[in-house]
Amino acid sequence: MTTREEALAYGLSFPDTYQDAPFHDENWQLVRVCGIRKAFLWTYERDGYINLNVKADPGWRDMWRSAYASVIPGWHQNKEHWNTVILDGSIPKEDIKRMIAESYDLVTDSPTKRIYEAVKRIPRGKVATYGQIAQLAGEKKMCRAVGNALRKCPDSEDIPCHRVLNAKGELAKESVFGGVGVQEGLLLEEGVRVVDGRVDLKKYGIE
Repeated sequence: MTTREEALAYGLSFPDTYQDAPFHDENWQLVRVCGIRKAFLWTYERDGYINLNVKADPGWRDMWRSAYASVIPGWHQNKEHWNTVILDGSIPKEDIKRMIAESYDLVTDSPTKRIYEAVKRIPRGKVATYGQIAQLAGEKKMCRAVGNALRKCPDSEDIPCHRVLNAKGELAKESVFGGVGVQEGLLLEEGVRVVDGRVDLKKYGIE
């Protein structure tokens, strides 16, 4: 990958993205995420080469810089969180794509998204507490955020919110699942026994 067109085309292949030129300068072409309007791919020409600025996880940032001389600390951006990729032909196309994809994932990440991904990891026939989901989502203190996210769950079939209970193993309020006995019924279908509105966490809880 050596051209701006290739980089922009790949950036625009991700969901809910659009191209933008915010500085009234055609040299700067960005790819942003719809809704949040955050840019995850900056493209511009500098010193005869197309450069890309991509967001980098601190755990991978230095690895990319050490692997390729053409990956340097972000030019004109926070060098702790951004890398500049110089398209001089020295970096394999797949690695450039990987860096762009990592940038997209970092920019689109949110606590709610991480909560839903954590809930998806609860196996059928098992349950988890709000605290466990918060910890799996990367922040053990956001139990309240877990509850809020589950109440707004956009896809109950893909995100098994009924498998999440409070620290005592108690079911949620009846209104959360739209009626009396709905959560209990869903758990029973999966082999989880409910006694007096409570599940035995020692028996059915995830480790």
